[in-house]
Amino acid sequence: MKEVKSPKRPLLYYYGIVLLIILVFNLFITPLLSQRHVVEVDYGTFMDMIEEKQIGVVQVEDTQILFTNLDETTVYKTGVMEDPTLAERLHECGAKFDRVIEEPTSPLLSLFLTAVVPILIFFALGQYMNKKLTEQAGGKNALSFGMGKSSAKIYVPSTQGIRFSDVAGEDEAKESLQEIVDYLHNPAKYTEAGASMPKGILLVGPPGTGKTMLAKAVAGEANVPFFSISGSEFVEMFVGMGASKVRDLFRQAKEKAPCIVFIDEIDAIGQKRNSGGYGGNDEREQTLNQLLTEMDGFEGNTGVIILAATNRPESLDPALTRPGRFDRRVPVELPDLAGREAILKVHAKKIKVAPDVDFRTVARMATGASGAELANIVNEAALRAVRNERTVVTEADLEESIEVVIAGYQKKNAVLSDQEKKVVAYHEIGHALVAARQSNSAPVQKITIIPRTSGALGYTMQVETGDKYLMTKEELENKIATYTGGRAAEELVFGQITTGASNDIEQATKLARAMISRYGMSEEFDMVALETVSNQYLGSDASLACSPDTQREIDRRVVDLVKQQHEKARKLLEENRDKLDALAQFLYEKETITGDEFMEILTGGES
Repeated sequence: MKEVKSPKRPLLYYYGIVLLIILVFNLFITPLLSQRHVVEVDYGTFMDMIEEKQIGVVQVEDTQILFTNLDETTVYKTGVMEDPTLAERLHECGAKFDRVIEEPTSPLLSLFLTAVVPILIFFALGQYMNKKLTEQAGGKNALSFGMGKSSAKIYVPSTQGIRFSDVAGEDEAKESLQEIVDYLHNPAKYTEAGASMPKGILLVGPPGTGKTMLAKAVAGEANVPFFSISGSEFVEMFVGMGASKVRDLFRQAKEKAPCIVFIDEIDAIGQKRNSGGYGGNDEREQTLNQLLTEMDGFEGNTGVIILAATNRPESLDPALTRPGRFDRRVPVELPDLAGREAILKVHAKKIKVAPDVDFRTVARMATGASGAELANIVNEAALRAVRNERTVVTEADLEESIEVVIAGYQKKNAVLSDQEKKVVAYHEIGHALVAARQSNSAPVQKITIIPRTSGALGYTMQVETGDKYLMTKEELENKIATYTGGRAAEELVFGQITTGASNDIEQATKLARAMISRYGMSEEFDMVALETVSNQYLGSDASLACSPDTQREIDRRVVDLVKQQHEKARKLLEENRDKLDALAQFLYEKETITGDEFMEILTGGES
């Protein structure tokens, strides 16, 4: 879409014009208006006035002589003649040579030009600007300088822009939005059936899933004017300015209907209002009230469809999300395996890719990645190819870029001692071996002990064969056991522990607590919700909703569960000590091994 930008000139621009006009008056027009008529006389008259001592000030130039009478009220001009004794006679008659002849100015005219004219110019400019700014701000009550004017970017139909074909991995969302596009193209089909389109569509989902891109695609497909603004742009220092911006935005939208208005991050102005009436943000609430009125007030917004995006839907005011305002809620979730593969292929069109790249394998490795992260993975792969002086991206580049996004770049300057390298090797093999010896665990894809910029000295990558939407209690317990496998290997082999398991401890504790307080996987508490989750799209912040006694019991059960799985991991490693030593030695020498190499050593000699 092509953005239409209205010409915006700062106030300094207009003051510069005024100063330029005044400068022109003082330098050119004032001297011309104030210049008196110069009396031109012949040289004889000049001689007679010298004899009569009637010369006041004289100024001899190359081609003429300027002189005044004794009162210096009249300026005379005459030509230059060959006269050697002229200077002597002028001195004798009392003529003055000490200053330049100044042409006298009328005091009244001087006052008018230097004082009255600038005031008139400033007054006229003020009237003009006040009229224009009042029109732009949407009424006589709007403040000056365009503070009440909407700052929405306006796009007009264009052949260039994002289409639905450019957005992959969100088929359900596109299908829901396609109906809006069809309505804008063929409204008669819907009115004939008595159907009306939703006034507002709310796009909700985690960051980076393509909510804003979907809105741009709707604008590109609909081929109608498109207004784009962020929710934070309505927030102003002065009370009432946000509401004024909302009025101006919808006034412009009605003029260009049918059209689409897109409000990004609407939670900036759409948060729930404070029922107590104290400590609330009056400016934000007035802005929200004006938005509610514009969306479903006495005046209908025929032909104006509102799209909004947020990743905090639970914080929105119920009056905003009710039917009649935002009638439809479109989830834009993280893509599944097929969606990730489609997104990778869309972004891969922008770069040169080797023909043997298996995008499904890459998509399987990028489990849980959003559309923005997948785009970053493709770009990182292209950068890696350039660093290696290649123009074609290989599958290895894409796999390495996934590791870069997950764990950071390799720290080439970090050199581990032999003992540290051996500890890290046993730690990572401990994770992989525990995972491999348990049923219902994700297969190991890669193990490495090369330090990364994220702080990890090594990591084990497990990749599911497909998308999993449900996990059993056994699978969750296996994950906890896998997290504890690294520490268990250190204890078993070296008889001491290190700080390398800090992230494992955090993940195991978080998962164990969720099993008891959120998933109802304990016999004592059964299906009782002990924890509330907020901001499900922004990290899923959780807080316990139970008594202190119950919290202590939850803590005790979390500790027991992690200890139980830790002991299970230790026993698995003791039973497979020979495999643990062989795999750790192989990883110590190679530094990076694939899942196939790992399984070949693990299953070698087994019947």
